[in-house]
Amino acid sequence: MTQLRVGRAVRRTLNEKGGLRMNNAQRQRDGWSWWYLLFVIEFVAVLWPPFYNKMEPTWMGIPFFYWYQLMWVMISAVMTALVYLATRD
Repeated sequence: MTQLRVGRAVRRTLNEKGGLRMNNAQRQRDGWSWWYLLFVIEFVAVLWPPFYNKMEPTWMGIPFFYWYQLMWVMISAVMTALVYLATRD
């Protein structure tokens, strides 16, 4: 059995037939999680500009178009941290 090394960590091993074999921790990490739907929420919230392409309501004199996008920068940072913490091994 041959091991492929990336940096210091062993990422995958080759089985006798030459195919890649992953251990249980790698399978679990590479799998899909419901937490990733939070990324879809972030994406959709800023994807469609006609939704937020307006002047009112203003916040401290800043039009809605600008402060909505800046708000999502902060929300996205928090949501990304949440997904990271929820899905790390």
